[in-house]
Amino acid sequence: MNTATTLSTDTPHRPSRKARYQVTRRVTWVGIAVNLVLAAVKTVTGVAGQSQALVADGIHSLSDLVTDAVVLLAARHAAQGADHDHPYGHGRIETAATVLVGLLLLLTALLIGYNAVESLTAAARPGPPSMITLLIALASVAGKEALFHYTRHAGRSIGSRLLEANAWHHRSDALSSVVVGFGIAGALAGVVTLDAVAALIVAVMIAKVGWDVIRDSLRELVDTGFDPETVAELRDAALAVDGVKHAHTFRSRWMGHRALVDLHIRVGSRMSVSEGHRIAEAVRLRLLDRLSQLADVMVHVDPEDDTEGGPSNALALRTELCERLRARMDGLEAAERIEGLTLHYLAGRIHLEIALRPAGPGIDAAAAAETLRRAAAADPEVGNISVLERVAPIECSHDAHCTGEVQGKDGRE
Repeated sequence: MNTATTLSTDTPHRPSRKARYQVTRRVTWVGIAVNLVLAAVKTVTGVAGQSQALVADGIHSLSDLVTDAVVLLAARHAAQGADHDHPYGHGRIETAATVLVGLLLLLTALLIGYNAVESLTAAARPGPPSMITLLIALASVAGKEALFHYTRHAGRSIGSRLLEANAWHHRSDALSSVVVGFGIAGALAGVVTLDAVAALIVAVMIAKVGWDVIRDSLRELVDTGFDPETVAELRDAALAVDGVKHAHTFRSRWMGHRALVDLHIRVGSRMSVSEGHRIAEAVRLRLLDRLSQLADVMVHVDPEDDTEGGPSNALALRTELCERLRARMDGLEAAERIEGLTLHYLAGRIHLEIALRPAGPGIDAAAAAETLRRAAAADPEVGNISVLERVAPIECSHDAHCTGEVQGKDGRE
């Protein structure tokens, strides 16, 4: 059972936290009722009927009551939404509880195995078990197998790995009852030690399930990501969005029953911020729609390939660059007409797009623009420069960084 990296690509069905808690609570209370009856009947019948294997099976069912209580407690806390201290929610409470379920399974296996080995090495052999113990073991198989399917179906319907882990706990009890039945039948046929051997096999089976549960939960706690096939599928989905040239630096992790993803996409190098954001949002929505287990997707937009490091990361930011340009352009006529400055950080240089208001009468606009361009090009970090004259001023009522960046004391008009 490897649930740490397996995703379903069915049409998303995202039950609310309240709905998940209600389903978990109902299913777990059904399990508690069944386990309580089976634990009492198997333990009492095993003691009265001299079947060590059935007593071990009864203890196994009793341990299910403890795990059911853990499931209820964890589900109640995991149903809480995000808060100041838990901005990603409380999903990993389920994961921690699943680890505890696995540990309880291992402890149960250890106790049963110890008693079985002690019985096999004892000098005195117990008498054969009674026939009623075999009938109880067979009835337990039917009851626990039904409970397994019921719990697993509910767990899958709401995407709860905690419920699925508990379902496998029920399945281990059903399988152990099968082994117990064979052991009791062998003991009734005259091979008395088969009852203790059956108890030992049950212990090994329980330990295996416990280890699998712990392993998968620990993979989540150490942020194990998706399998390569799922990563490739999500990358292809991102690349299918119009405007995405490349997708890379894909990371994922689980938070309980949901997963978080972040990735980088490369778009056109001269694309506007708003268009880049629109493409990133399209990628996010596509991935959320692709996999129902995704809780959120963070998309980082790159204008160039930065897989080997950001070539422009050491360049000056806008305020520092504008201060330098202002000093170089001081006294130039065209500098008084700057109404917009767009910066493109590409290939380790800052490429400029300078927008000017129309020149007044008698001014050689082309010469003035060329003088301005040469002054800006003298900065060692500046690359290509485009100087444009606008017929009308650019409209920009909300962005303080789009008008008159080089002109004026504070960088604004």
